[in-house]
Amino acid sequence: MNADDWGRDTRNTDSVVGCIDAGAVSSVSAMVFMEDSERAAAIARERRIEAGLHLNFTTGFSMPGCSSGLLERQQQIGRRLLKHRLAQIVFHPGLIRSFEYVVAAQVDEFRRLYGSDPLRIDGHHHMHLCANVLWQGLLPVGTLVRRNFSFHPGEKSRWNLLYRVFVDRQLARRHRLVDYFFSIAPIEPIERLKKIFALARHSAVEVETHPVDVREFTFLAGGELFRWTEGILVGPPSAVMQSRHGGTQSHPAHEPSLPSV
Repeated sequence: MNADDWGRDTRNTDSVVGCIDAGAVSSVSAMVFMEDSERAAAIARERRIEAGLHLNFTTGFSMPGCSSGLLERQQQIGRRLLKHRLAQIVFHPGLIRSFEYVVAAQVDEFRRLYGSDPLRIDGHHHMHLCANVLWQGLLPVGTLVRRNFSFHPGEKSRWNLLYRVFVDRQLARRHRLVDYFFSIAPIEPIERLKKIFALARHSAVEVETHPVDVREFTFLAGGELFRWTEGILVGPPSAVMQSRHGGTQSHPAHEPSLPSV
C-alpha cells in the first residue's frame, strides 16, 4: 500500500503519517521542490519510511526559493502535457532538454533530501509514463518503476489496453515492474478491493492511495482495510519484489490475466 504526494504540503504529509501510524501504508512516493518536501524527508529518514521519487511535471513547484530556471522549464512541460488528454502519448522534440533538466533536477534533489538514489520511481498524474520520459530513457536503469494501471476485462477499450501493454513492455526492458497496479479508489463496492487484495496471495501488487482524501484516510487509518487483508502480505513494493523474486528479476512485460474472485 503506497501513499502518493508525500511532501506536497503539510496536509498531505500528515494524512499519510496517520495511515502509517495505523499500519495501513507501507511506503510513500515523495515529491521534491514542494513546500513540505524538507520536513517530509526528515520524517522519513527519522522513522525509516521507505520513499520513492514521485516525479512531478504538472503541479507547480512550491518550495520557497526554487530556481526560476527550473520553474520555467517545469511550467513549459506542464502546459504541454495538460493541453489535451492525449498529449502524454505524443513525443515533443522541442521539450527534450527541458525533460532532461527537470528529471535530473528532481533525482538530484531526492538524493539531497533522502541521502540515496531513488530505488523506486513513479509520477504525479502518472506522467512518468509520458512519451518523452520513456523514449529519452530518463529513468535510471534497474529502478522499480510504476507500471500502468491493471484492469479487469471490459473496463477499458481494446486499443487502450494494447497501448498500456506496449508501454509496460518498453518499461520492462530497463526496469523492474510489479505484477499488478491499482488505485484504492473507488473503495465501493468492496468486492473490487477484495479481488485486488486476493491477488497479493500469489503476485506482487501495488495499491496507490491518497490519504488526503477523507474517504481513503478513514478506510486506511480507521482499520477497515485490515478486515479485507487479513492473512495477506502487505509491504513496500520493493520489499514485495524482493520476497517474491529476489529483488533483481524483471517481471514479464505482459499483462497478467485477472482472476474472478
